[in-house]
Amino acid sequence: MPQKPETLSAYPFRAAALLAAFAGLATAGSVADTQQTDGAVQIIHAEDVDWGALNPARGDASPRAGTLWGDRTREDASGFLVRFDEGFASPPHIHNVAYRAVVISGAIHNDDPDAADMWLPKGSFWTQPAGESHVTAASGSTNIAYVEIDEGPYLVQPSEAAFDNGERPINVDAGNLVWLRADSLTWIPATGTGDSGAEIAFLWGEPTGIGDSGYMVRLKDGFAGTLSHQGENLRAIIIDGALALNGADGLLGAGGYFGIAGGESQPLTCSADETCLLYVRADQRFTLTAAPAQQ
Repeated sequence: MPQKPETLSAYPFRAAALLAAFAGLATAGSVADTQQTDGAVQIIHAEDVDWGALNPARGDASPRAGTLWGDRTREDASGFLVRFDEGFASPPHIHNVAYRAVVISGAIHNDDPDAADMWLPKGSFWTQPAGESHVTAASGSTNIAYVEIDEGPYLVQPSEAAFDNGERPINVDAGNLVWLRADSLTWIPATGTGDSGAEIAFLWGEPTGIGDSGYMVRLKDGFAGTLSHQGENLRAIIIDGALALNGADGLLGAGGYFGIAGGESQPLTCSADETCLLYVRADQRFTLTAAPAQQ
């Protein structure tokens, strides 16, 4: 069971599962030495992520964070992994900016301070508005989430500074996602050819595909095809399964990241052993095209 949340006096503004760094204290983890690039495609394996203390003042007791793209200590958008020990529990707190998150492993609770526990498993999605008081806890033996912000820096502040920015939080259990076959989609910006074994769940943004939007993409085991993007940036995080990608050194597993820039395409193959689940953030339409079946 999670530990009882500590008071803010005992734990000055401890970061929850999604929190980025304190201003001027934490720095975004560097992966510059481990990135693989193939033209306009960037690939980062989870095992190459540089983990650092989310709150350096807590030393070894701090949750860990590792950058996948951007820099959470600066003003621009960014995405990063956060890792929590079993039993982690935060005190009530707020953030200066909103965030989104997807559970990669373990079970994470994120809600109002007085809410009953609602443990979100792998593949679940949630959002946290700026200014709203909340707590975060983790109950799995290994708890990892992907977190992204549209602007930074990401700060932790006391609940006394709470404010209402008009947004409301969302908690979506993985079992409540609504999946559509990629070849049947006409109302969101992802399409597929034939019975490709690819499915899409729309999470946030504009269904027109104009401007940043977020999706879950599910590929059946053995799926082979090409992911094409018309915009400037497509970013994908592996939530479950393993993908073979052009330019990758071995399979890209859970927690791994690849980014496509400049309207490029990325051939990919899902491992034959398990279904692949990806979180995709794109600023324009993207297309999943299955490779022709082998005769």
